[in-house]
This record gives sequence, structure tokens and C-alpha cells, in this order.
Amino acid sequence: MQTTTLGRTNLTVSIMGMGGGGPSQLGKKSGKTQTESATILQQAFDAGVNYVDTAEGYGTEPIVAQALQGRDRNDIIISTKKSTRRKEVTPQTLEESLNQSLERLNTDYIDVYNLHGVVPQDYDYLVADIYPVLKRAQEQGKIRFIGITEMFNEDTDHKMLQRAAEDNLWDVLMIGHNILNQSGRDTVLKKAIENNIGIQVMFAVRKALSQSDYLRECVSGLVKNSQLDPNDLDDANAPLDFLLQNASTIPEAAYRFCRDEPGTHVILSGTGNPDHL
Repeated sequence: MQTTTLGRTNLTVSIMGMGGGGPSQLGKKSGKTQTESATILQQAFDAGVNYVDTAEGYGTEPIVAQALQGRDRNDIIISTKKSTRRKEVTPQTLEESLNQSLERLNTDYIDVYNLHGVVPQDYDYLVADIYPVLKRAQEQGKIRFIGITEMFNEDTDHKMLQRAAEDNLWDVLMIGHNILNQSGRDTVLKKAIENNIGIQVMFAVRKALSQSDYLRECVSGLVKNSQLDPNDLDDANAPLDFLLQNASTIPEAAYRFCRDEPGTHVILSGTGNPDHL
């Protein structure tokens, strides 16, 4: 497993990270037991993955805790998140949620604690009222580094992360980035490189790049909305097959695309299937 340094955190991380959310949630969504899901995560650890991303809202923190049993805690980097929509989070509820995550993860500290799915209109409130709570928790040793993640489905232009990268308050950002949406390269990643901010990548593949029918549907929508010139397509029915000249599958090419993007560090991938892993 290749490793890299997660920006200014100086954490040595595997370039692949296990994602505890998405359509799989480590197999939880497909009916796997906690033990079965923990076994998949342990297999990832055995293969050299040392980075796992979870969240309060996913319900997978206990799976991570079980997978860590019998391992040196210092060998695994844990990233978890607290949802922040519609200003429902207060300084008190954030502190309570952090303590509950520590209990569910059965750990004394969290390596990267993220504000989860932040939309542009909530950013000022979170910086003014919630960020100081995170700094106190950092000083207390409950968290090592502070991160923030975007609501990529709603904020596809990365307006929130543009501000976060400029403000330089955050040690780590999580960005949605893939072959079909490369807009973060100039708007977020360049500034993140300048400020030495760690970058977690989500949505590297997901549905559009793993299911050919859905890919065609997405490309058709981009053409219809004048976001893509149909003359740039060799074959509208197989719009990304040109990638197969140097990759065995489109998902493989998609992961490699994100891995080779300057400024990225950990590319997240979620699965509940040992063969897929």
C-alpha cells in the first residue's frame, strides 16, 4: 500500500481510505452484521489501509471500534464527523456528540474530527460558534486535527470549501472530486496546496462511474444542460471507454484519476464486499 503525508497534520496515511458511509456503510446497508462488517474493515487494515472515515450519522462507529480490537490504536487513523445542517448543532450538542463518538469508537482521541456536510449558508455560524469548541477539544487532547466536509450533492461548485481553504482554519478538508466534476482543482485544491491542508476525496466513483447505464444518463444530462459539448464525445453510449486503454475498468481509472490529482491525499472507497475490497 502506498502512503503519503496528510498535509500539515504530518500523519502518514494510506492513499486509500475506507469510507464508512455511502451506499454500503461497510456492508451495514446490505444487512451484514456488525461482526461481518468489522471483519471487512480488518481485512482492509491487513492489506495496508490505515485510514478509516466514519460519522455519527452513519452508525458505523461501533464497527470501527470492533475492527480495532487487538490492534495498536496508533496504527490506525480515524476520521469521524458531526452533521451540522440548519444550525441544529450548538456548542453544547457538539461537545456531547464528540464525547459520544469517543465512547462508540472506544478510544481516547479522534485523529480527524470533521464538521459534516456543511452548506455555504451555515459556514459563518459554524466558524463563529462551533469552531472554538473544536479548538478547546483539540487542546484537551480529544481530537488531534480539525476538518470540514462539504455537501457535494448541493454545493457542486464547492463554494463552502473555497472559503474554508482561504480561511486556513482547517487542518483537513473533504471534497467531492471525480472525472465528471473536476471543478475543485482550481477553486479548492490549489489553495489547499498553498496552505498545506490535508485532502480527503469522496465521490471518486460512486454510481455514475460504476454503472454504465447511469453514466450514460448523467452524460446525457450534462449535454442537455450545455455543461458538456457532445462533439467532445467519441461515443455517447460509452463516453468514458477511452479510459480503458490504460485501465482494466472505468472505476479503476476513476480512482487513479483522483489519486494522481495534485493536492489529494486519501481517496475514500466504501464496500461491504470482501471481493470488491
